[in-house]
Amino acid sequence: MTSTTTIQRLMDASGAPADRAFAHQLMETLAIPIFVLDTTSRVMLWNRACERLTGVPARDIIGTRDHWRSFFEERRPTLADLLIEERAGEAHQPRIGLPEDPHLSAESWCDMPRMGRRRYLAADASPIYDERGRLAAVVETLRDMTDEKLAQIALEQLATRDGLTGLANRRCFDETLHAEWARALRQRQPLSLLMVDVDNFKAYNDANGHLGGDECLKRIATAVASEMRANDLVARYGGEEFAVILPNQSLKGAATVAERIRARVEQLQVPNRLAPGQHVTVSIGAATAIATPDNSASELVAIADAALYRAKHMGRNRISLPLTELA
Repeated sequence: MTSTTTIQRLMDASGAPADRAFAHQLMETLAIPIFVLDTTSRVMLWNRACERLTGVPARDIIGTRDHWRSFFEERRPTLADLLIEERAGEAHQPRIGLPEDPHLSAESWCDMPRMGRRRYLAADASPIYDERGRLAAVVETLRDMTDEKLAQIALEQLATRDGLTGLANRRCFDETLHAEWARALRQRQPLSLLMVDVDNFKAYNDANGHLGGDECLKRIATAVASEMRANDLVARYGGEEFAVILPNQSLKGAATVAERIRARVEQLQVPNRLAPGQHVTVSIGAATAIATPDNSASELVAIADAALYRAKHMGRNRISLPLTELA
């Protein structure tokens, strides 16, 4: 049984003024943040725990309809407001029937303007009825789940992030490519892919050791990521290879991004005495598809891989494009 339901039953059963006063005092002193709205969404109660959570004292909020300002920058209904709107007719007509009254539950990020920090709150709202069975108020209880939510996000990021570079990992790449392919198919937009490989990396790793190799990969990952738009994805595809998904990007646009990446890595001037230019470079293969039911994301990967192979074969530190788009 939720704490909201417990309080609802207590208030429903408290017909005598003394009992109602006790219920009010109980809610006031509970460690759970609670506020109560009347049927016009005016604040009837704003307990001490709610004051601590929101930073808004009861004296500033009781009797107003400004409770939303404690949670949001812009006007939005709280869960209690939604329940009042849903059950507005019960303010004038007695409740009919015996079934348990449904309550509303939700979880969301709240801005918490007075506190100056966002919090992730779980909310429950339930109706309170008077002795004649008419809707008298709605009580909402809150639970701060920010720490739990941040821990969940961190775990999810661990599952989709490469531990060395901080980029998306292969699993995230595969899932994103599938999703972007489906989007491109629906919207008939081009989808481009770059395969980026560090030239002569085995020799570099042998000469500088694994720690040196790891540092090199991290610097290249940062360089590649710096050329991305907000909706692009760069992932560590495996070993010294990176993959870049470019939604709604033409082959010409993909070639421009590829050349910027190649030049950015070259400008790092990471020493590599075994390379022709005495520093670390990358080769890049590009491919673009207009998604149709007759082709697939795996074909896009194969074409980009083939283009990368050509770039390596032609001497490295260059980009290679397919002759035609996949369509």
